[in-house]
Amino acid sequence: MKGGKSKSDAKNTKLSVAKKPAKPTKKAAKAAKDPNKPKRPPSAFFVFMEEFRETYKKEHPKNKSVAAVGKAAGDKWKSLTDAEKQPFISRAEKRKAEYEKKMKAYNKEQAEGPKDEEESEKSMSEINDDEDDEEGSGEEEDGEE
Repeated sequence: MKGGKSKSDAKNTKLSVAKKPAKPTKKAAKAAKDPNKPKRPPSAFFVFMEEFRETYKKEHPKNKSVAAVGKAAGDKWKSLTDAEKQPFISRAEKRKAEYEKKMKAYNKEQAEGPKDEEESEKSMSEINDDEDDEEGSGEEEDGEE
């Protein structure tokens, strides 16, 4: 075929993929995190890790690998007896109790709704806008005279 396009050429020019409408992904479907919400407390192992990390860094100052520290901590935790783990477990339970108190207060705050502070901030911005307008009009008057 002179000058005409073959079927294979026509297919090549239309290789673009038909885009489907964007579906909300799991990440997009999640509600935005509230920065005021209390963080979950660490487990007994993570309480142990806080202390272990410091000692491990002192013993191995050249080691920069996070994985090596984690592996060593895991091995050490497994080798500890229940009696040796008890101080970490009790600290974790204390943190959990504090977290539960904070969560009750947080949930109570959420149930009450937004505070008046937010409204006052809005009204303050409106007041500031009014002041800016007055200042701006004063400058224009000076320029006109």
